[in-house]
Amino acid sequence: MSTYDTIQYATPELHVALLTLNRPDRLNAYTDELTWETQDAIRRFQTDDDARVLIVTGAGRGFCSGGDIGASSDSTARARVKGRQLGHARQMIEGMQAVVLALARLDKPSIAMVNGPAVAGGLALALGCDFRIAGSEARLGDTSGKIGLLPDEGGAWLFPQAMGLDRALKMTLLHEVYDAETAFRLGLVTEVVPQAALKDHTMAFARALAERAPLAVRLAKQMMRRASDLTLEQSMIDAALSVMITNDSEDVQEGKAAFFDKRKPEFQGR
Repeated sequence: MSTYDTIQYATPELHVALLTLNRPDRLNAYTDELTWETQDAIRRFQTDDDARVLIVTGAGRGFCSGGDIGASSDSTARARVKGRQLGHARQMIEGMQAVVLALARLDKPSIAMVNGPAVAGGLALALGCDFRIAGSEARLGDTSGKIGLLPDEGGAWLFPQAMGLDRALKMTLLHEVYDAETAFRLGLVTEVVPQAALKDHTMAFARALAERAPLAVRLAKQMMRRASDLTLEQSMIDAALSVMITNDSEDVQEGKAAFFDKRKPEFQGR
């Protein structure tokens, strides 16, 4: 386990990394320090070829309750000085926006294990991951407007992408927070499981992803991420270029051999 002050980063299972926001007394509300440490952990995951899947979760009974409006830091103080509005933008761009972008840019799968409240920036954090597995006690929504703030951690883009513009506007403008089943119906959550089974279920899902051919997983994720900005023809060309990497890989040879031998393949990511 790596040493941080506001998060924990560990590899509890083969090829699976676990990033835990660790401010349980504040429902893991983020501070500048937490966002910087989280960015560092995501970089470590991205550059570690042995780590194939990332799980993001929160300590205690919360996932992430958004920004800690009661926290004091030098950068926060600077941002609040009259006439220094640019400080607000810089603080956000270098903070939670950078975390959400780092997750979205990963070419390896990420899973948000939503164990409790994921609201405002916490919901943006969860939506930055590829999958969201919520415990039955999770609560998801956007409360930023309650104190006149905005969905500025990426929510203005991520919320409509997940649930449609009208529903996203309703959630944000009316400060709505949903139970896990409602969030699932609205498209904010991939699946909901009993709270007591959340950790085991999420870890089993991560293990299943980690057992797949790493090259194919990473390239398939990149292809699907890019596809929303491409035409069908462009996406097909993208796929044709990507198979130049996978088709001659050792993983494909192993997959074929395992198929004919009627055994489970052992992919190495080569």
